[in-house]
Amino acid sequence: MAIRRIGQILVDLGFLTEDQLHLVLEEQQQRPGEMFGQIAISMGLITDDQLAQALGEQMGMQVVSLGDEVIPPEVLTLITGPMAQLYRIVPLSFEDNTLTIAMCDPQKLSIIDELRSFLGYDIKAKVCTEREMAKALERFYSTGGESVERLIADMEADADLAATIEKIEKNPALDLDSAEAAADSAPVRKLLNMVLMLAIKDRASDLHFEPFETEFKIRIRSDGVLYEMLPPPRHLAFAITTRIKVMADLDIAERRLPQDGRIRLTVGGRPVDLRVSVLPTMFGESIVMRILDRSVVMLDLDVVGMPDNILKAFREVIRKPNGIVLVTGPTGSGKTTTLYGALNELNVIEDKLITTEDPVEYDIDGIVQMPIDASIGNTFAQCLRSILRQDPDKILVGEIRDLETAEIAVQASLTGHMVFSTLHTNDAPSTVTRLRDMGVPPFLLTATLEAVLAQRLVRKICRECREPTMPSTELLAQLDLTPEDVLDKKFYRGRGCPACNNTGYKGRTGLYEYMPINDEIREMINQGASTERLRDLALRNGLIPLRESGLEKVFNGITTIEEVVRETVTDA
Repeated sequence: MAIRRIGQILVDLGFLTEDQLHLVLEEQQQRPGEMFGQIAISMGLITDDQLAQALGEQMGMQVVSLGDEVIPPEVLTLITGPMAQLYRIVPLSFEDNTLTIAMCDPQKLSIIDELRSFLGYDIKAKVCTEREMAKALERFYSTGGESVERLIADMEADADLAATIEKIEKNPALDLDSAEAAADSAPVRKLLNMVLMLAIKDRASDLHFEPFETEFKIRIRSDGVLYEMLPPPRHLAFAITTRIKVMADLDIAERRLPQDGRIRLTVGGRPVDLRVSVLPTMFGESIVMRILDRSVVMLDLDVVGMPDNILKAFREVIRKPNGIVLVTGPTGSGKTTTLYGALNELNVIEDKLITTEDPVEYDIDGIVQMPIDASIGNTFAQCLRSILRQDPDKILVGEIRDLETAEIAVQASLTGHMVFSTLHTNDAPSTVTRLRDMGVPPFLLTATLEAVLAQRLVRKICRECREPTMPSTELLAQLDLTPEDVLDKKFYRGRGCPACNNTGYKGRTGLYEYMPINDEIREMINQGASTERLRDLALRNGLIPLRESGLEKVFNGITTIEEVVRETVTDA
């Protein structure tokens, strides 16, 4: 049965006239994305309470006044603070495995499905006003609400959980029923849900669960740096790792071999993919979860931090009909994101784009993406051979790891295809030497290589707590600068605030070194010139090294001198 429109319900209830309905609809056309009810409230035509009543009528839900509700403390603890704030919900009661919640966005039915998946309970929803929800969240889930610290304290005090784990530890053979009971216990579920919520909210890229002899660490990688959370008790390591394996649909009885899996979640209406890697260690299983949140990664070359001159040149070269464009840098330097951004721009109906990646990290509509699986012989080289029979125009090879892949990429380029790939080198000029060392003949390099882009990622100073500073003489010396060289320059740092978790940094930006392969460089490659000679020529042709690219962002107040030293010290 079709859901009645909220505007018509408001008219039927006598809260709006037909003329007012058309006024709000006209205003909604000028404010795309805004909900009808919120626009009507902002125009002063209806109240919060009237909208809640209409939403209850629309969704077949009871309207509740949160100010009159007495919520038992044990019910409040079923929903963690980050979850309540993210979904804008408050738990009201719990009975017969059914959790009743209040929500102010009942049209977002996905919230109920997501909560059911996260919590393992049946969910029943009631409607409340936006105003009451804001007050309830402040009252129940402000600083005094649930925290990781409190959850860990509760887990330590949970006698049932301790007894279950003790039973498992005393039994030499794994008792699957006990293991599943420990993994499915409410404290373990709540702790893991809260850690996942915090990691996704902080736009973290990885979550590490690491067992050691006397402790069990949880670390979050955010903006490329690992931060340690308060560690849970060591004896809970088994329950937490088993819970993750259950969520990733892995074999909980297998604890001697590495395993890989994935968890698909929908958080706040957006899909989040968690890649799970389990590694047996001396003291238990170490688990790393790679968080792939499409809403965080901007597949847009305009926002990755490329200077205008490099961006213009890079856009020109990726639109060439054939050739090879390489993006280089260490692991985690944003190479794949840059190439995804390039493919996103080239993704037009007239061209066939195919990628082969290890693994496919983000799916892009309109692009054929092929995952690598070396265990069955599906290597980059093998995939690339098959791709060439699929009539592609542009090809992305995740990484050139060996001569075979390099040779096929060169052949693909010579036969009229544009090939994009990555390589692990320190800077742009040394890429040519690396390919030559792999065994690619210089004459083939000169015939196919069009450009090399080297890059690094540095953390950006938090805009909320940015303040002027002056770096020490020792720090300047690491960049071959003296205090006299920077008398007219300004430096900034982040003081640390709640917005950046007191790190002083929020978000990352790229440093770029772009080397187009012109006729002079081609001649030098043919002559077998060394990396140093190629670098000297590239510098004379206008190449800006990574170090200088970083200094420019320091002087513009985007990043700190420490970040540039950390990322480019090996490139000096």
